[in-house]
Amino acid sequence: MNNSSWFFQISFKQRIWLFATIAGMLAIIGIGILLNSSNIPKKSIEFSVNMSIRDIAPKLGVTDKGLARELELPINISKKKPLNLLKVTDDELDHAVEHILSHRDSVLKYYIYAALVLFGLVFLTKLGRPDGSDVKLRHKWYPRTPYLISLLLSVIVAGFILGKSPNPMEGVIKVFKSMVGLYPDPMVKVIVFGFFIILAVIGNKIICGWACPFGALQEIIYSIPILRKIKKKKLPFIFTNTIRTCLFVVMLLFLFGILGGRVGFVIYHYVNPFNLFNLDFEMFSILLTVIVALLISFITYRPFCQFICPFGFISWIIERFSIFGVRIDKDKCIQCGACIKICPLEAAEGRVKGKKMPADCFSCARCLSVCPVDAIQYTSILKSCAQTVPISCVLLKKQGYNVNRKTK
Repeated sequence: MNNSSWFFQISFKQRIWLFATIAGMLAIIGIGILLNSSNIPKKSIEFSVNMSIRDIAPKLGVTDKGLARELELPINISKKKPLNLLKVTDDELDHAVEHILSHRDSVLKYYIYAALVLFGLVFLTKLGRPDGSDVKLRHKWYPRTPYLISLLLSVIVAGFILGKSPNPMEGVIKVFKSMVGLYPDPMVKVIVFGFFIILAVIGNKIICGWACPFGALQEIIYSIPILRKIKKKKLPFIFTNTIRTCLFVVMLLFLFGILGGRVGFVIYHYVNPFNLFNLDFEMFSILLTVIVALLISFITYRPFCQFICPFGFISWIIERFSIFGVRIDKDKCIQCGACIKICPLEAAEGRVKGKKMPADCFSCARCLSVCPVDAIQYTSILKSCAQTVPISCVLLKKQGYNVNRKTK
């Protein structure tokens, strides 16, 4: 669609929403810049192997156990001895310090996430569909350019400019790492995790769909109009989610030492694609993960999110509690399959069929401009409760039974 024509088609009220949203985003980012500048360390700290774990760990914001794990030492080793007596070399110490510092959060990045989620939510609920537009013009709704701009901002600003931390995947992992004593401030990690969860609940997985840098990069690659016939073949959700679930469970078993006998071992460290944004490929497995995920993205929708991402798994579970999301008015739905065909996953199919735990929906908006009877909208759960009935009622009506819609 011609995006300039979309701008002129939206109403005056919608344009106010657009400019107000942009102003709100700039205000959020401005606050983030001010707070981030005050959070920059005044001077660098130098460490040497003549210092002990107990001397170094507090200055890096990790526990003694956490630093011992980074140095690949037993976590119950003496924390008071100088590192050189523990046979730690200068290179090993420098590598551990560099890795820990690479996970230090950029305060500004939280505000970038919030701004991108704000834009995505307003676009999906207020701007994508011009007020008063006839359903016959549905193919002009929800143009892709605003979405792609958001994705590019995520990749460039929240990714390469601000680095890999924080990110949703890391938000999950650090909570569990703090449970085994690798971080001294577990409540802070819980708050960060809660921040990402809130952004996932406000709009259905919208933090993943509109703001996550690596998710955005996969989305951009998938959106390149090539290999369309292959893209029509979707991976079964039960297959991808089983792998993702098993990987999450195995991670917990290793982390808590139930498997392997090494408390604090995190398998996701070996497949962390966010290292791309620091251009830090300390392990070959990380580089391999990035290359494979991005190559597969040409034919499969967000493969890392589908197969591996722990936050993707958790946010899929909490989709049931999303305040805003794709809602289907099943009293209108004619089962034409248009939304199922356009959806890059099995998300639309699961919702049309009334499954309790359908596939992940990344709020990509593809399904919002294809329904011939206008049965699909991105709206709040409170509004949809008064407009939708169970799919069983739709089937009964088709068989000639009189089913009245219940409203509140």
